[in-house]
Amino acid sequence: MKNQLAGTGALLRLALRRDRVMMPVWTLVTTVMVVSMPGSLGSVYATAAERARAAASMNANSSMRALYGPVFGDSLGALTAWRGGVYAAVLAAAMSLIIVVRHTREEEETGRQELLSAAMVGRRAPLTAALLTALVANACVALLVAGGLAGQGAPGAVALGLAVAATGTFFACTAAIAAQLTESARAAKGITAAVLGAAFVLKAAGDAGTEGGRSALTWASPLGWVENVRAFAAERWWVLLLFAAAVTVQAGAAYALAGRRDLGMSFLPSRPGPAEGRLGTAGALAWRLQRGSVLGWSAGFLVAGVVFGGMADGAADLVGDNDRTREIIERMGGQGGAGGAGAQVAQGALTEAFLATMAGMFGMVAALYAVSSVLRLSAEESGRRAEPLLANAVGRLRWAGGHLAVAFGGSALILLLAGLGLGLGHGREPGAAIGAALAQLPAVWLIGALAALLYGAVPQYAAAAWAVAGGALALGWVGPALNLPQAALNLSPFAHLPRLPGAQALDPAPLLVLTVLAAALTAAGLGALRRRDTVA
Repeated sequence: MKNQLAGTGALLRLALRRDRVMMPVWTLVTTVMVVSMPGSLGSVYATAAERARAAASMNANSSMRALYGPVFGDSLGALTAWRGGVYAAVLAAAMSLIIVVRHTREEEETGRQELLSAAMVGRRAPLTAALLTALVANACVALLVAGGLAGQGAPGAVALGLAVAATGTFFACTAAIAAQLTESARAAKGITAAVLGAAFVLKAAGDAGTEGGRSALTWASPLGWVENVRAFAAERWWVLLLFAAAVTVQAGAAYALAGRRDLGMSFLPSRPGPAEGRLGTAGALAWRLQRGSVLGWSAGFLVAGVVFGGMADGAADLVGDNDRTREIIERMGGQGGAGGAGAQVAQGALTEAFLATMAGMFGMVAALYAVSSVLRLSAEESGRRAEPLLANAVGRLRWAGGHLAVAFGGSALILLLAGLGLGLGHGREPGAAIGAALAQLPAVWLIGALAALLYGAVPQYAAAAWAVAGGALALGWVGPALNLPQAALNLSPFAHLPRLPGAQALDPAPLLVLTVLAAALTAAGLGALRRRDTVA
């Protein structure tokens, strides 16, 4: 066993060096999202009585329980754990799956692991180094969350930090298993992301049906364990033992699988042809490669739209007379002309602001899809799968154009379905909701176009497009709640879009400007791709 771990230290140092930018940024974003909440929640619910009423109303609302889980206390710490605990755990899980797959299956897929294995590197050393890298990242999250929330109560802060980090470690081990089962990094990430999505659905279904996190469905999900740790509300430390047991079992399975396969092989190999259907064009091939992703995102957006649409009518009742909460929703939804923080906003206007907020959130998440789809070009090139195509009568522009068409067209499709879901869930004519969702397209296309420009001009920095999409999501998600100045919010292209439904007048100028910018950046990226050499 010792020989099988040879070189682990060197691989760990290499992984930490390669992730020296991504890991700190992701860790800080996750931490800031959590530790900033006591201040923003304190401004919304200034007194213990207000917090108690809010907790009671949220626990009585099945839709809010499905979205955030039950509230176990009325302190600022308990509300912070309710509002941000599960979502911080989701971010830690996403970070962990990216780290583990990047340093295991992706290294094998690109051939770099074969070169490293020619030296004194044990069979299980890459997997061990990847898991240790994820463990270091999650430990940093735990320390920062615990330190940032210590003022709300040290035991609760430590419990929440450990729960978030434990979730990240859990999904790091899930990703380790997926990396052994599949031949591609993309499939490994997809499997782990599907498990993460299923965990959220189980938790949401259990919380919606039963109060207090007691449902069997909630306990079947690791995200349900996070809320049942009950940070800042008579902590249940024993729940962390469930994470320890699950991590141990999954890590053992991953190590067993790693010892039973050859380098580059998998237990679920891709089936060779013959291919079904026509693949006579670059666009048809791009669709074949990405259709699973498009269909998965489409189904997810449609379901999420129905869920959030069903919550719209209850938004006004849940907010009640709390002016600060109204101000936040209006600022995110864009109906700033309603009179400001102290104004009595009609229930219909607040419902429209809520729907506009949800449409904006769908747009910001759709930007992540656009970046992922555009950067499939980078994966195809670095994996040497583009060379055989480009060596034939397929030009670079045709090849890249096929993937960009799927990226931009897929963005339109998933937003269309998100708007349809919002309308159906709200129970009214879906046309307005569909228009609100499609109004996000120019900003989504702009971020996708920036990814295309980075890939075409500086392919080694193409992954920076993730930071742009993530920054836009962070600004739109927590910026209004933190009362950031409008100048900061305007850094996101989504801040310049009309807020539909409910806007007094639709100004097409921002939509046209963003669309033209997206077209220009895409053209510049294709021009740069045409001139540069392929990645070696």
